[in-house]
Amino acid sequence: MSEQRSIDVKKRETVGANANRRLRAQGQIPAVVYGGGKDTVPIQVDRKTLIDLLKSGGSENAIFLLKLADSGGQERHAMIRDLQVDPVSRQVVHIDFQRILMTERVRVQVPIELVGTAYGVKTESGLLDFVHREVQVECLPGDIPRHVELDVTPLHIGQHVEARELTLPDGVVLAEEPDRVIVSVSHARLEVAPVAAEGLIEADKAEPEVAKRGKTDEES
Repeated sequence: MSEQRSIDVKKRETVGANANRRLRAQGQIPAVVYGGGKDTVPIQVDRKTLIDLLKSGGSENAIFLLKLADSGGQERHAMIRDLQVDPVSRQVVHIDFQRILMTERVRVQVPIELVGTAYGVKTESGLLDFVHREVQVECLPGDIPRHVELDVTPLHIGQHVEARELTLPDGVVLAEEPDRVIVSVSHARLEVAPVAAEGLIEADKAEPEVAKRGKTDEES
């Protein structure tokens, strides 16, 4: 299930491009907290602290307990809804946190993890097509699974698995089209070599023999 991580944040006194650049130069990441029926609040997060938390190998849907400094111990649960990365430096430049209540259900995308080797691949020389690698589910924040396992071992060529067939943990329900294909097994695509058509080409080039009409010179 989704784990909870505590992180200290500070409210940003100034906003704008110049202020954000100064924050990044100081090792801070500009961010905002929104949702929950309250106003959007600009905050800043220590870069190293956040990166260490993200690298700790947790779920993509981690729950953060944001502790706002200089606010009398104010805390708020939140999830990362958008994380902007600089395309050149590959550093995180901005984060959007969404407020959540641990007693209210949320919708999230959860990765699908395949287990086993399909019979159609192992025995029938088929190909496995992993069509959709995530599934949208709805549950309480504390019940968010790290991933959903799908055993593909019994799949033969021509068979597939739809979203409705996924085994979800207790308290977790499917929140997308139930007939969406997750994985399928099909025949291997054979690469057919082009047929040499030299004979046909030569035949096209050859001039057809024309029957002469009338008498030849000798007959004349």
